[in-house]
Amino acid sequence: MIQRHNLRINGARLWDSLMEMAKIGGTPKGGCNRQALTGEDAIGRALFRTWCEKEGCTLKVDRLGTMFARREGMEDLPPILIGSHLDTQPTGGKFDGVLGVLAGLELIRCLNEAGIRTRRPIEIVNWTNEEGCRFAPAMLASAVFAGLLDEKIALDTRDAAGFRLGDELDKHGQNGDEPVGGRKIGAYLELHIEQGPILEAGGYDIGFVTSGQGLRWYDAIFRGFESHAGPTPMPVRRDALLGAAHFIQKINEIGLAFPPSAVSTVGEMQVMPNSRNVIPGEVKLSVDIRHPEAETLAAMDAKVRQAFAETLVASRLEGELMDISHSPAVPFDKDILGIIRAETAALGFTGRDIVSGAGHDAVHIAKIVPSAMIFTPCKDGVSHNEAEDILPEWAEAGANVLLRTALTLANRP
Repeated sequence: MIQRHNLRINGARLWDSLMEMAKIGGTPKGGCNRQALTGEDAIGRALFRTWCEKEGCTLKVDRLGTMFARREGMEDLPPILIGSHLDTQPTGGKFDGVLGVLAGLELIRCLNEAGIRTRRPIEIVNWTNEEGCRFAPAMLASAVFAGLLDEKIALDTRDAAGFRLGDELDKHGQNGDEPVGGRKIGAYLELHIEQGPILEAGGYDIGFVTSGQGLRWYDAIFRGFESHAGPTPMPVRRDALLGAAHFIQKINEIGLAFPPSAVSTVGEMQVMPNSRNVIPGEVKLSVDIRHPEAETLAAMDAKVRQAFAETLVASRLEGELMDISHSPAVPFDKDILGIIRAETAALGFTGRDIVSGAGHDAVHIAKIVPSAMIFTPCKDGVSHNEAEDILPEWAEAGANVLLRTALTLANRP
């Protein structure tokens, strides 16, 4: 049997797996379009299933399509859960989420080759609809798993084209029989690219994620009055798009008002009737605000609501501001972080504490079981973009820290 201190993952094999998965939904610019519950997503899931079953894992799927690949332990103890997601943005990259799932698979391959058995089972998880680009909110399946979102509401969620999530599960054969949540878990680990520039700029190999920052999502609707763009005088117009533009500017100002950690974004917008010579009568848009401190996030929330109300009055519009998702800032488990720091040092890597700027399934799971995240650098901090990139050695380093941390946790009483 290979001694634990000599055990390493096969970096070339991990990279090959990442590149093989990247072919599914591959885009001309080198990224991926493998949105949740599409044909491409189904193909990616099938490949993941094949790989897991080849390693002797038992694969189960819950009613929201989340996949759990189990490697049995020597004792009937709650498993160590490792994973992330395989779905991507429409113009996403090869590594966001995928690294965490396939590093977990590589970990199992490594243990199988070495003939190492762990006390606890290890399960690799692929969460459904982490990205939220097709079905809002993001991290939908893990939210239901953690008891933060009702399963029926999740199944009834519809995308922009009106397709229902539950129906898309059926259509692509991704729904399972396992209940969502209620599973006993010993701990949860998630390896992920940073999606920011801090680690690369500082020359660090590993990020110790101390917490996930708080997040709020909203949908806003502005209603004015459609009329002909030619004969309608400027002073009498009730232009929904003009009002939305003023609101978008205010949202940007809110992000700038709470430096250095606050961020605010309007990422989606639909204009109706979207005709060249018609004054827009209705505009729908999304709002995303984030901050690692609960008090500041609450202050930002108040300013969003104030900005919306003021815009309606000033622009003579009607409308609604709807809460879509609220994920409070969540600290990760200090004990597991201590293990991650120790294993990073033992492997000769450099690391630093970091707050996650993006939402992750780990943020939801941390509310019900001890959880932690490991970050690897990504080039120029670019993510949610086809240009997203990492170095093979970054992936290998992160996967080795994941391996050693998982072994420590899986062999504890």
